[in-house]
Amino acid sequence: MNIIFRLCILIMVSITSFSCKKDLLDTEPTTILSDDQIWNDPKLVTAVLANMYNRLPRYSSTISGTENFAIFDEGMWSGLTNQDLEIRNNLPEYAYDRWRYWDYTLVRDIHVALDQINAATSSAMTTAVKNQFAAEFRFLRAMVYFEMVKRMGGVPLVTTQLIYDFKGDVTPLRKARSKEEEIYDFIGSEADAIKDVIGNAGNARRANKYAVLALKSRAMLYAGSLAKYNNTPGFTKVATAGGEVGIPASRATEYYQRSLVASNEIINSGVYALYKGNANLGENFWEALTNKSGNREVILVNDYNKAQGRRHTFPFLMTAPSLREESGTSQADVVPSLNLVESFEYTDAPVGTLKGVGTGSNTAAGQAAWIFYDRLEDIYAKKDARLYGTVMYAGSTFANKPLQILAGTYTWNATTNKYDRAESNPGGAVTGIDGPSRNQQNVSNTGFYIRKYMDAAPGSATTTIGSDVWWVMFRLGEIYLNAAEASFELGLPEALTHVNKLRERAGFPANSITSLTIDRIQNERRVELAFEDHRLWDVIRWRIADKIWGGAQTPATANIYALYPYRIVHPGNPNHGKFVFDKIVAPRFLAPRFFRQGNYYASISDNVINNSGNLIIRNPFH
Repeated sequence: MNIIFRLCILIMVSITSFSCKKDLLDTEPTTILSDDQIWNDPKLVTAVLANMYNRLPRYSSTISGTENFAIFDEGMWSGLTNQDLEIRNNLPEYAYDRWRYWDYTLVRDIHVALDQINAATSSAMTTAVKNQFAAEFRFLRAMVYFEMVKRMGGVPLVTTQLIYDFKGDVTPLRKARSKEEEIYDFIGSEADAIKDVIGNAGNARRANKYAVLALKSRAMLYAGSLAKYNNTPGFTKVATAGGEVGIPASRATEYYQRSLVASNEIINSGVYALYKGNANLGENFWEALTNKSGNREVILVNDYNKAQGRRHTFPFLMTAPSLREESGTSQADVVPSLNLVESFEYTDAPVGTLKGVGTGSNTAAGQAAWIFYDRLEDIYAKKDARLYGTVMYAGSTFANKPLQILAGTYTWNATTNKYDRAESNPGGAVTGIDGPSRNQQNVSNTGFYIRKYMDAAPGSATTTIGSDVWWVMFRLGEIYLNAAEASFELGLPEALTHVNKLRERAGFPANSITSLTIDRIQNERRVELAFEDHRLWDVIRWRIADKIWGGAQTPATANIYALYPYRIVHPGNPNHGKFVFDKIVAPRFLAPRFFRQGNYYASISDNVINNSGNLIIRNPFH
């Protein structure tokens, strides 16, 4: 059985996603394990669980899919310029298979585990232990179905092993697609069934009651959004006749209510609290994702541990040149966009557009709007503190080291009555070692670097030591936003309370907003959850991806913008030595993002369709 082979391999590696006792890691090597040995030993069942947690898909994370941070409007690619990577800056359109996911191998392995647990006879596998393990495997199955449905729409709903009888007829093994709403209903009902028996209280590394509720909160919100916005007048509805794609508008209210109930159960439990461990609000927001000591905001994480050999290289891949701890080319791969930076509002005004920025045209007209700033960081004064916790910008420090972000100089020319621009290679005469650079790889092309999930520990930006900062799958900040959105859609006043609670942590005054719109909720999710693998799925469920990433038709939102800072050279003038900024389309960004109607659901492969005996129909527009 394949699962036994995987377990034999797993026993020889670290299982640090869990709070395990040391003796599990000291298990004697075994080359062959029988079913009885595996499924009658809770430690070995726990090892199988660890394997399956690690097999859950992560479109973007600290350890896999980091390049996908550069696919949308949060960031862009600044790493190697080979075709496979640079194409992220030159996508004429999104491919229909870009986020395809169809994993019935993992579903089957979960069903094998459920059957084997039920059949276990050892005294160690008591009824209570069996029920808890079964609930955890069912949580994983619900996660897999959620990851499939949000990408593919309705998929075949298989809840037991499909076993071939070797009589030549494979028809019973072929399953048609379920309706999209049926998959969401299954996820919701599974959550209700397992939340009170799953155990693992207080454990952020394994699913507990509140992780189950967090999944329900998120999945039901998605279903409600799809029911509402896929049926909005003026939107070209994406649906199939049989309901494999498309949820009836009549179910929107029900799904929003179910999401809100799950969110409120988490919020009102008192088990979790927004992280407020640092008086510096920007540092505090960064720590909310990275501090692993007493952090009551996180609900479920994919954890890493250097001491046990499980680590990742996200800081190495994303670090700025001046912060490098190890030479290499795979650094500064993905950098934030000005689009994202300007979505963070000022704490004293409901706008985020940076003040006093030039056009970069190197003309007097392009310089007319400049504000001359005393310090590079002054342009970000009174910005939402979440910006500091998410992005490194000109004037930033990290791990007590100042970044060296400066694009060049502007020198006064009395003859032309304007400033003349000068730039050099990064680290050259006038440009900082951290750029921004118009064409150098592994240097920011936008003027920004990622701070969220970066590790300040010495050696974390190397491949030899690496980082053990965890990847947060669910946290309370998201749950507040889920509750706010569901409440807003239901016309309930507590929506404002939830949003203002997050904004107050970010430095806004109490009750900083007095009315909500869906646009404001969408922006709050964008800034709170940036680089946490939400942006793509949010704009898909709201059915706005084709509008904001509309190719040449919507250049303001489909392009990636950069901010280049310069030092003024004008001896004898009060502005001598001050700083100005230009906004430009990121020079390495070559094609506006173009999201088509057919991108709302990933394509189903021909192999799946052919193997189904034509029971599996294609998604719309494919």
